[in-house]
Amino acid sequence: MATLGVMSPGLHVHQCTQLLRAIQSGSCRTLHMSPRSAAKEYYDVVVVGGGAGGITMSARMKRKVGAGKVAVIEPSETHYYQPMWTLVGGGAKKLASSARPTASVIPSGVKWIKSEVKGFDPEKNCIRIDDDKEISYKYLIIALGLKLQYEKIKGLPEGFNYPKIGSNYSVKTVEKTWKALQDFKKGNAIFTFPNTPVKCAGAPQKIMYLSEEYLRKTGKRSNANIIFNTSLGVIFGVKKYADALLEIIKERDIQVNYKHSLIEVRPDVQEAVFENLDKPGETKVFQYEMLHVTPPMGPPDVLVNSPVSDAAGWVDVSKDTLQHKKYPNVFGIGDCTNLPTSKTAAAIAAQSAVLDKTISFVMKNQSLSAKYDGYTSCPLVTGYRKVILAEFDYNQQPLETFPIDQGKERRTMYHMKADLMPSLYWYLLLRGYWGGPAPFRKLMHLGLK
Repeated sequence: MATLGVMSPGLHVHQCTQLLRAIQSGSCRTLHMSPRSAAKEYYDVVVVGGGAGGITMSARMKRKVGAGKVAVIEPSETHYYQPMWTLVGGGAKKLASSARPTASVIPSGVKWIKSEVKGFDPEKNCIRIDDDKEISYKYLIIALGLKLQYEKIKGLPEGFNYPKIGSNYSVKTVEKTWKALQDFKKGNAIFTFPNTPVKCAGAPQKIMYLSEEYLRKTGKRSNANIIFNTSLGVIFGVKKYADALLEIIKERDIQVNYKHSLIEVRPDVQEAVFENLDKPGETKVFQYEMLHVTPPMGPPDVLVNSPVSDAAGWVDVSKDTLQHKKYPNVFGIGDCTNLPTSKTAAAIAAQSAVLDKTISFVMKNQSLSAKYDGYTSCPLVTGYRKVILAEFDYNQQPLETFPIDQGKERRTMYHMKADLMPSLYWYLLLRGYWGGPAPFRKLMHLGLK
């Protein structure tokens, strides 16, 4: 019988040699000294985040490098089609229809690492996840989305425990919006826009238009003051669509207060406190019968002060190629990046096509030629059967797909938003087959020549 606790000289020398090599290389791909001396996990491509951008790119990367060579790191068990939440908050769709198990949307052959990312070490091509485990990679795609920051408003998020207040931006509060709308009797219905970057910048006013129409249809509109308090100085960033929205606002007698930022909610007395951004420190209290809150938003905590992020905490990528400005094997997509365009699922679709080409060129050591023009889309829901389809580029200029005036409310565009886009999302975008409408746009406009 072997004597316990005695190590053979050969084994001792072998382990010392391995340890020395690990120290000298400093790489996450080398020896991992755990109780079992287990090697760290390595993948050709690691995708951080299992939202729209992450799942889309994992599908594209699987076809590029092969099954078993791609991993997605995502802690959530449920994947949501969040653009539907505008209609959920307005009572036009059910919340359950926006959800699917994360396991069902991850491409077969792609490893799902159910964990949170705790840190990035791009110098060593690795990331740290739960339990201090490290994952190493050849290429990294960051698709972490952004963080909702309700806590930056005094009185929230605990204020959502009270009635008459909701928010379409969270799965926990979107149905409260619909309940507050149904329970409305008379008074102020207030809708807010924060003084931060936001995802889907049109959503804060989409629910306002739906609510206004609902109150008209239920005979309550004459007793309602519809108020949009926005931190911005304009109703929308693209003039063509802003002009159209201002006409609707005038026709429907909606009050807009610019440069008003929500800083406190007093749900027990139904009061909302706004700061005048033109006169810092000056506040105004509004009584509400219904309040829809669009929360402040920012980068996920793990990106703040990260080596992959800029000073504000957003992933620092080229606006043309989506390649990281410092680390050539790191890329970003979607809401977590500092791309100077609106943060929408439509933008992610267009970005995914460009990023797919960018990574192909990098893998082949070729010069980058793909270029993202900043395309994004915002279907501006202005009623239960009406949408203005806003499409534009980095320069805030219309970049429209259809050979019609998209600055007008259209029923066809509503059906595209409510019925067509969800299917396109689940069956084409997440499977890596939809890269935005650019090819279709070319065909449409060529047909007019």
